[in-house]
Amino acid sequence: MACFFRRKIAAKLARTLQQSEDVFIPSLTAVSPLKKQQSGADLRLSLSTLRVEGILPSSGDIQLQTENLAAQLKQDSVVEDISTGHAVINFKVNRGLLAEKVLEPFAKGDDDNFGLNSELLNSLPRGTTLVEYSSPNIAKKFHAGHLRSTIIGNFIANLKQSLGNNVIRMNYLGDWGMQFGLLGAGFKQFGCVEKLKDNPLQHLFEVYVKVNKEVEHSEDMKQAARDFFRQLEQHESQAVTLWQQFRELTVKEYQQVYKRLGVHFDIYSGESFHQDQAQEVVQELQRRGLLKVSERGTRVVDLSPEGDMTNVCTLLRSDGTTLYITRDIAAAISRRETHGFDEMIYVTDKSQENHFSQLFQILVTMGHSWAERCQHVSFGLVQGMKTRTGDVVFLEDVLDEARARMLHNMNQTSSKLCVLASKELENPEDTAERVGISALIVQDFKGPLQGDYKFDWDRMLQARGDTGVFLQYTHARLCSLIRRNEGAETGTFNPSLLQEQTSINILQQLLRYDEILHQSSKDLQPRHLVTFLLKLCHFVASAHTELPVAGSPQDVAQVVTSPSCTFLLKALNCTANQNHFIMNQQARLRLFRAARSVLANGMKILGITPVPKM
Repeated sequence: MACFFRRKIAAKLARTLQQSEDVFIPSLTAVSPLKKQQSGADLRLSLSTLRVEGILPSSGDIQLQTENLAAQLKQDSVVEDISTGHAVINFKVNRGLLAEKVLEPFAKGDDDNFGLNSELLNSLPRGTTLVEYSSPNIAKKFHAGHLRSTIIGNFIANLKQSLGNNVIRMNYLGDWGMQFGLLGAGFKQFGCVEKLKDNPLQHLFEVYVKVNKEVEHSEDMKQAARDFFRQLEQHESQAVTLWQQFRELTVKEYQQVYKRLGVHFDIYSGESFHQDQAQEVVQELQRRGLLKVSERGTRVVDLSPEGDMTNVCTLLRSDGTTLYITRDIAAAISRRETHGFDEMIYVTDKSQENHFSQLFQILVTMGHSWAERCQHVSFGLVQGMKTRTGDVVFLEDVLDEARARMLHNMNQTSSKLCVLASKELENPEDTAERVGISALIVQDFKGPLQGDYKFDWDRMLQARGDTGVFLQYTHARLCSLIRRNEGAETGTFNPSLLQEQTSINILQQLLRYDEILHQSSKDLQPRHLVTFLLKLCHFVASAHTELPVAGSPQDVAQVVTSPSCTFLLKALNCTANQNHFIMNQQARLRLFRAARSVLANGMKILGITPVPKM
């Protein structure tokens, strides 16, 4: 894999420049292959990076430095060609060795750890990572707006876990506040116990709509809502029992949605857990002299650099009740004490950027230096998410729609989408659901997370575009090819047979996998991995056509195994040709297995469950 070649080239550079090998490892990157270009360089050294790191003088003509250094480097059994570009030195490695080292981990089958043991990843900090994501409000059906936080947070948790971190997945539910006063008072007037049992969240949603209309013209209902929430804060048993019922029913229904998405949590927390601790935070701020009174009588922390109250954060209302950020401060301190995390990541939309900036700043001001290792990963909005029936409100509507549309596509007899017709699948609806969710995830992850994007059903579900359907289609096709050739990989593997451009493209792409994981870990953006996997799938599609093996859908493979060809081979005594074909097939199957394994591993990190058949 790439670390073998980086180390060999780094050793060459170390001898020439009288430096440690390790200083060159970060400056050597695998070259992204181009589909329509003959294979050239496999790795590249950036002279600009060497200058920034002080390994080379930062003054003088950088191109002259490049040419001079390249001239001192010699070819050997590993590096067969050295060339220069603009401030870069290109290295082309021996083609047989490239195939041998990249495919070596797959000698005994799939390799779930491919790329993860790379020394490039050794520099990444490891420890306990707490990821807070999804975080819907209880007593409401799962709104489609929470989809992004859920799948982005799941990706980050999967990535961190794959890189060796101990990951704590937390769902911080919106389970406190005045809205529960409204809901409690509303349920007493409009609620029905039987309806609550039959369809809990739908009924609570209906109650919430009715009570909100009622408070517009009823002072009595407003007072009833205030009274119910006061009873909650004072832990009166009747109010708490009803609130707990709402919470338990909500979590139970949410877990069904999460199961469909392939998402799970280690902890279901919420604002309600930190009521008493929030008051302790207020007392600590007062003790430190950080809590000040504003002109409106609220209690605030002054975050302005000059201490002139131009940038304040309100922690207490004028009536002394706490706010969301007060409870967030308490929650962060509690998590640190309970879980001892090394880093904490919050995943919410970009409208909350200022909230988290203030949160982290207040924590540091209170003396919690670990807050500097807290991070907010923000994201933009989804525009135009609609089903055939109109505007989407609930996530279940989106998942149902994705499944229905995908099943329709799979049932089209004229469609070239499927490796198998849906009637041949054991559970076509389950397959349609998984592929539909894959399409949702890939459409969401293709661009920068902070950007808004327009939701497009038709484009999302295309089989041949850069979509989640294409990823699943490629994976299923590779699975089919490997199933049809079960046992054919036994024998001697000859890596020198993989000389075709399509083979080299796949090998060069696999060479980049550890760098993609490293880049993803740095900025927590899933688009790097999505782009990598889609490009790998395009190379595999070309290889299916140009590198036939027995059992592939290509005519040329069928010709080789046809009775007439067998007769001709016997007649010509072409045993050598037969052996060559068999060895070619073994090498190609190893290549396809490697592509399938890395594709499946990458999809799992994204939160996509690979399907073996379509």
